Amino acid sequence: MTSTDVTEEKEGSEPGGYAAARLRLLTEGARSGPPRRRALAELTDDWLAGLFGAATGGHTGVSLVAVGGYGRGELSPRSDLDLLLLHDGRDDKAVAALADRLWYPVWDLGLDLDHSVRTTQQARKTAGEDLKVQLGLLDARHLAGDLGLTSALRTAVLADWRNQAPKRLPELRDLCAERAERQGELRFLLEPDLKEARGGLRDATALRAVAASWLADAPREGLADARRRLLDVRDALHLATGRATDRLALQEQDEVAAGLGLLDADALLRQVYEAARVISYAGDVTWREVGRVLRSRSVRPRLRAMMSGRNGGKPAAERSPLAEGVVEQDGEVVLARTARPERDAVLPLRAAAAAAQAGLPLSLHAVRRLAATARPLPTPWPAEAREQLVTLLGSGRPTVQVWEALEAEGLVTRLLPDWERVRCRPQRNAVHLWTVDRHLIETAVRAAGFARRVHRPDLLLVAALLHDIGKGWPGDHSVAGETIARDVAARIGFDRADTAVLATLVRHHLLLVETATRRDLDDPATVRAVADAVGTERTLELLHALTEADALATGPAAWSSWRGSLVADLVKRVAGVLAGEPAAEAEAAAPTAEHERLAVEAFRTGGPVLALRAQTEPPADPAQPSGLSGLSGPSGPADASGRGSGDPGAVDPAGTVPEPLGVELLIAVPDQAGVLPAVAGVLALHRLTVRTAELRSLPLPDGVDGSVLLLDWRVAAQYGSLPQAARLRADLVRALDGTLDIAGRLAERDAAHPRRRGVEPPPPRVTVAPAASRLATVIEVRAQDAPGLLFRLGRALEATGVRVRSAHVSTLGANAVDAFYVTRGEGVPLPGEEATSVAREVEESLRA
Repeated sequence: MTSTDVTEEKEGSEPGGYAAARLRLLTEGARSGPPRRRALAELTDDWLAGLFGAATGGHTGVSLVAVGGYGRGELSPRSDLDLLLLHDGRDDKAVAALADRLWYPVWDLGLDLDHSVRTTQQARKTAGEDLKVQLGLLDARHLAGDLGLTSALRTAVLADWRNQAPKRLPELRDLCAERAERQGELRFLLEPDLKEARGGLRDATALRAVAASWLADAPREGLADARRRLLDVRDALHLATGRATDRLALQEQDEVAAGLGLLDADALLRQVYEAARVISYAGDVTWREVGRVLRSRSVRPRLRAMMSGRNGGKPAAERSPLAEGVVEQDGEVVLARTARPERDAVLPLRAAAAAAQAGLPLSLHAVRRLAATARPLPTPWPAEAREQLVTLLGSGRPTVQVWEALEAEGLVTRLLPDWERVRCRPQRNAVHLWTVDRHLIETAVRAAGFARRVHRPDLLLVAALLHDIGKGWPGDHSVAGETIARDVAARIGFDRADTAVLATLVRHHLLLVETATRRDLDDPATVRAVADAVGTERTLELLHALTEADALATGPAAWSSWRGSLVADLVKRVAGVLAGEPAAEAEAAAPTAEHERLAVEAFRTGGPVLALRAQTEPPADPAQPSGLSGLSGPSGPADASGRGSGDPGAVDPAGTVPEPLGVELLIAVPDQAGVLPAVAGVLALHRLTVRTAELRSLPLPDGVDGSVLLLDWRVAAQYGSLPQAARLRADLVRALDGTLDIAGRLAERDAAHPRRRGVEPPPPRVTVAPAASRLATVIEVRAQDAPGLLFRLGRALEATGVRVRSAHVSTLGANAVDAFYVTRGEGVPLPGEEATSVAREVEESLRA
């Protein structure tokens, strides 16, 4: 022992000395990870033992025991101390006084303390009633006092646990499942709870408890390292925040990553996800084994004897053939006794496909044997291997657990080396529920449901597996993915024509939904551009199915009946062009009688007139408007306070959640400057979300000079009910005459309700979409969504002097992607330099 160690040990016997030594240990930086956790536990052990010795004066019949995480010696910088004061029950008053002399110094240092005072019998009784207490006592460790008392407790608790395992393990399994339902999957969350989420530290502790029962055991390979990684992250999180927290919040991830010597927050999350995947998979395997053992124990002894082959009965484990070299045994898929993985390169895929088709898990032993001995597939793959991959991908939901089993033993990256770049890769977009790799499998699961509506389901399923494979590379993931898809398709044995189709699907997997939601479908240039990119009707059919599968696998915010109807409309138009029908030149739709009535009323009164049309689903025929629900003008207001959102829980027959479309808002106003920002600002003040916006000029009757602007927008309340049309009109009148300070009102609201500090969003980007339309210039805006964004955009565009013909508004999570069709005052597109200048000015206004 060095002189420094001796000095620290002496200092550590007093609270102040312990605090100083603890601070040095946590800030010196020389030790981290397991060595620091052990050193912190040892330092705390010595301090508590000193307190205990001074308080007891050497009396027997009492001991101090560390339980839970402290009992395992896993003290993170801000971990609480789990302590049990164990006594033989002879002098309760003396024990109570001793407890005070132990607990108060801990509290005085500001340390969190989870404490109890019990006899051995009381501890066993409490453990029998409370599973969490039982789990903590399984890690009981003697700190000071009567060692015999502690040893007796440990022996009794372990014996109780093993004797009661058939009853307690199902309880523990249910507890883990309930926690997973509440906290989610650690390996997919952007702000995960390292302890409580599925695949976290709680689950790792549960696996230790299963092993202690001697009933079953978890796969050991990689489990200890996964646990260590999560503990290291928690240590860095405690040091970064100074708090006892297990939630890895976005704003702390960069600092935690730096504390661990990682490149960035993405590298940190990927490490967390990889550890969680190991623990989750170990849990799946372990709980299956627990279930198997408990089922076998529940069979009566005489029946067990018959099933074991005695007295002429059947063999204990019946094996049912599933495929060549693959059988089912005891609810799992295993290799046949005659299987030879070293000679059969297709066996891993054949076994996986058979398991998925049967809806059964692949046994751990089978997967490990395949990983250890299977021959690599030749290039290109034989036809059987490709067919088995397609069968696996087309098996629906069971594909997920089988794929995860292959991934756990490295078989996926052996079959598809490009998978390594997307494995456990986070997606920092609130729209996405999954990491990139899991999203690809989820897309294949969704695509399997569309297999009957396409002519080549094999191409659809493989495209689903590969569509985001480029996200592991720099640049546009669709462009990178196209190159990777060509290579993978050729490697797994598709011919040149099929490879070209797969490459097209991957390259353009976002084309339909982006075009449908951000472009004017009445513009022939829009439809022709999509037709040129897709090439054939059969590719369009596949792309349509892939688009829906991709969106459904992304999350509920990415797909809806509204988006589905827009995509279907686009597909119908593109299919017509590909079939040889001429693309109809866009013509301004004839104004309806209602439009003309609004225009006349606006001209007569000289002010805006509003009408609200309730609608929660797009009309079957866009030319047929839905019923009028509210009208407001100088001649009289009407109430439009009905809710504008559809039932968020309703699901249409296609399995999609209806978009809360809100209502159609028609506004007629005499043509004048500032209409777009005024309307957008008033809607923002009333907390209305704009989903689509179209503006056009209606001529007045013959002999009358001037025109009326007609705005046809679709809006929805962010929450609550829609405001009355009369209130909207009154505020719009004030906005147009300049007496309503929209910018000031929005700024006051933002100041009153500041947003949570979080990750700094990337700066806005405004570009000109090349060749997007022959009738107008398309300005595309990508920015962080925020209240009043459309108002700011409208004001910026107004300042450039352009005329906005229509706007297509789309919000994906926290990101707004809006497209504005703009023209000069005479209604013609902007020249190239002028368009670039407008885009630059709008971007500068958003960054200001």
